[in-house]
Amino acid sequence: MHFTLSLPDWAIEANKKLPAYLPTVDERMAEVIRFSRLNFENGTGGPFAAGVFERDTGKPVVIGVNRVVPSNCSSAHAEVMTISVAQQILGTHDLGGPNQPIYQLVVNWRPCAMCYGATIWSGVRSLAIAGSGPELEQITGFDEGPIHPEWDKELAKRGIELINNVLTEEALAVYRDFATSGALVYNPRSGGEK
Repeated sequence: MHFTLSLPDWAIEANKKLPAYLPTVDERMAEVIRFSRLNFENGTGGPFAAGVFERDTGKPVVIGVNRVVPSNCSSAHAEVMTISVAQQILGTHDLGGPNQPIYQLVVNWRPCAMCYGATIWSGVRSLAIAGSGPELEQITGFDEGPIHPEWDKELAKRGIELINNVLTEEALAVYRDFATSGALVYNPRSGGEK
């Protein structure tokens, strides 16, 4: 048995056109947010994107997007897609291994319960997010799952720096546009039995 997940064609082409370096976290987040908008506008997934970058230089490895519905795969969240593609590009399962640059994951909101775990296990040493409050769920209706109440401290215990509230309003604007678009909110058992 076998399955394959891939980024949509537009995202592959957009990755090829990224600048060689995005020196600031704001520049990195702006690209991630742009990908999140393009993903739902192109009908290729939910309004979520993530990028792996060399933290100190801003060199992009890859920006990925959510592919849950088009791939029929509930684990094809933006963070999982991005981390997986980055690991394939770099030829390592550990983005925090020896003799590597410090890698940073940039996400257009706090990772959901599943992606939080994927972030920890990926080896990245830095996580930059657009926000971490309830706004995403309130605006869109997505269920982000049970997040550890001290999620930020758990990152610190594992040597992962957290940069929060990067371009928050820009990220929220995408979620508002998604909410008014009528696009599918694909929570498990939404409208079904618990």
